[in-house]
Amino acid sequence: MPRLPALMHMIRLCATLATVAGVAGCALTTDEGGTKSSPRPMPRAAVPVAPPEPSAASLAVKAHFNQVQADLLARGLLRRDGGGPDTPFSERQLVENFVRIGLYDEYVSEGGRLVARQSPAALRRWDGPVRISVRFGAQVPEDQRTRDRASVSAFADRLARVSGHSIRVSDANPNYFVYILSEDERSASAGEWAGLFPGLNRLELDIAAQLPLSTFCLVLAISEGDRPVYSNALAVIRSELPDLLRLSCIHEEIAQGLGLANDHPQARPSIFNDDEEFATLTRHDELLLKMLYDARLTPGMREAEARPILRVLATEILGGES
Repeated sequence: MPRLPALMHMIRLCATLATVAGVAGCALTTDEGGTKSSPRPMPRAAVPVAPPEPSAASLAVKAHFNQVQADLLARGLLRRDGGGPDTPFSERQLVENFVRIGLYDEYVSEGGRLVARQSPAALRRWDGPVRISVRFGAQVPEDQRTRDRASVSAFADRLARVSGHSIRVSDANPNYFVYILSEDERSASAGEWAGLFPGLNRLELDIAAQLPLSTFCLVLAISEGDRPVYSNALAVIRSELPDLLRLSCIHEEIAQGLGLANDHPQARPSIFNDDEEFATLTRHDELLLKMLYDARLTPGMREAEARPILRVLATEILGGES
């Protein structure tokens, strides 16, 4: 399925979503001298607030993606096994896949629009801790929010373990925002993002807010100016997606926002490939992340400088041609 990868590394963007807090009641109390106060009212049980009803457009999108997931599963795609004996890869393949995924961009910006064209890029990654905050639209039910938070938290722990980088879920000064929004809510977010970040241009806002039906989700990994170091990221995931496609988006977009910005048709077993064979991060992908955050690679490296180091890393990891 086409997904826009972490291609817009030059974008300076961050996002937040306002939350609505309930108003608690208060009561008079007795003073120190024992003066009688008004009776304390009985606490009122919290009344669950039902999410707003989705629009006809949102319901149609949900039905569409339910069918897409069913079709992919019927074809034996969306695997969750991480790869196996049927998907071997060698040191050479691991290096080539890293180069195409970590050192190339899939799209370029031309004349106010995105054009699909593979182009060499510098190595990019985070140098500071990654703090992920998950934000939901009002139409996302509470039970779904609980499942999504658990999925993101478990995945963040896994990414931290395999990369050796500090990655965790936290609402304390977050810098990686994962938005899960419906068709109705996503298009309404552009104004909020524009107000928070006035430097955004119309193309950048449209990318985040107006997903075509062919796009399940996207991530914008953001650097300051021309620096090859990410400082913020925004991932946008359709709330209408069924569970496995939703999990697939969580895996691919959060991982791509760490610096593996491209998709490569020859990468296997991998989620960085538009053939949808795998729904979740594979062992191959874990090794790419391990290589990306190895201290022997540095942000800003180009292919000619990085390739010899990548060969050393691949040899160390795989221990010989497989």
